Formats: sequence, C-alpha cells, structure tokens
Amino acid sequence: MAIQRSVVAVPARLASSRLPDKVLADIGGKPMIQRVLERCAQAAGPAAVVLCTDSSRLQQLAQGWGFPVLMTAESCSSGSERIASVADQLVALAWGEQADAYDSVQRAHRLLCTAVINVQGDQPFLDPAVVTAMVEEFGRREPVPAVVTPIYRLSADTIHNPAVVKTLVAHDGRALYFSRSAIPHVRDVDPADWHRHAPYWGHVGMYGFRADVLAQWDQLPASPLEDLERLEQLRLIEAGHTIATFSVEGTSLSVDTPEQLEEARRMART
Repeated sequence: MAIQRSVVAVPARLASSRLPDKVLADIGGKPMIQRVLERCAQAAGPAAVVLCTDSSRLQQLAQGWGFPVLMTAESCSSGSERIASVADQLVALAWGEQADAYDSVQRAHRLLCTAVINVQGDQPFLDPAVVTAMVEEFGRREPVPAVVTPIYRLSADTIHNPAVVKTLVAHDGRALYFSRSAIPHVRDVDPADWHRHAPYWGHVGMYGFRADVLAQWDQLPASPLEDLERLEQLRLIEAGHTIATFSVEGTSLSVDTPEQLEEARRMART
C-alpha cells in the first residue's frame, strides 16, 4: 500500500547524560530545539511537525512557537521508542483526525499508508531538503520499505572514527549493518588505504518509518547487537526489517559534546 501522508516527529528530552539541557542551548539567539523544529517545518511534504517529549518545559516552549506536542513517558530509552509510544497520535495528526475515533480496520489502514520521519532534536542545521527527500523516497519505492534513511560518502579521515556511524550498503541500496567500526574490512590491506578499495558510507541519523512498523517497536525482540554498538537501528535489522538508504551530500552536525556545541555557535555566527 502506497504512503499517502507523512509527519515529522522530533523526540527530545532535557536529561541528556553527556550534555544536560542541550536542546535548550542557545545557538545564534535561539534554543537548539527551536532551530530543529523550524527547519523541519521548511520541508515539503509532511503534514505536521510534532515535538515528542516528557518535559512540560519543552511542551510549553514548543506550543509557544506554534508546534503541536505529544507527551511521552520519562522511561523511553531512545528517540525511536519515544515516538513509537505515540505512533497512533502521530498518524492521526498527519491525517487531521482523532486517534481514538479509529476502529481496528481504519487504524490498520492509516498505519500502512503513513510515514513518520524521526528527526533528532540535536541537529540545529539539518537540511530541510533531506526531510523532503525522505518523503519522496517513500513515494517512489515499491514495495514500500519498513524504514528509509539517508547516508553520505565518508572521507578517508573519518572511516576509522568511532564517533561516526558507518552503514554497510548492499548493491541494491539496502542497509546490511550499522557500526561504529569501519565496514567492510578490507583483508590484507593497510587500514589507512581501505578507502581506495571500497566506498564507505556514514549515517545521517534520521529515519523515516512506515507507521505500522513504528507502532510495533515495543514488540521487536531484544537485540544483542544494538546493546553492543549502542545503535537502535540494529534492532530493526535483527528483526528482519528492510532499511532502504539514499545518498545525500554530507551530514548535519549533531550536538553531543561541549565542543560540538561551540562549533554550532560558530556556525550560527557565520
């Protein structure tokens, strides 16, 4: 069944372990989360941009900026789990309807033909065109994949950086694996020269979910690989879901450290 509507969900919390309250950090005169929401709103295609949070403070701010908010539990362990917990409400917002008005048949139909675009709240300079492209990818692919995600070609000096998430891509564009290590391993070649023998792809950190897949997040089996790599998308791969990729030019800065926050502030001044 073709995707007919889409919605952007931005999961955010204040209790970041590495950089507390980072989504409220001032970047060029605006809180980071405001920049993210406003950039998402510039994308073509999504019917709404929605903040998903457990913070009443963030709720009040986002509503003041004109964005709808869905409240979630503090116990959510990842952004995907957070938006999955309100998947029905996100779908209803995409259609301008009330989730509690659906019967089982209507709910199943809406979930199958709606895409939920997950954008992290720590990407203050994300390109709205990437969000637009994610919506377009869902529209052009048959069958509709469970998940769509953007990737970018890595430069030689980033291949072995564990802070950069790599994507191993099949010949048809499917993501085979995600890792903090360089993949593939090029046998009998100095690691410094691996980039001469294979393309290496980085992961932008945004996901487009078919809503029926997202709604079943809590039913996915536990993933030892997810626990080892600390990468939530591996839970989907271990469960057998197809993650389709498409390439973009470069990645957007994700703010996880004080150094990256300072970099973001320098970028805002230029």
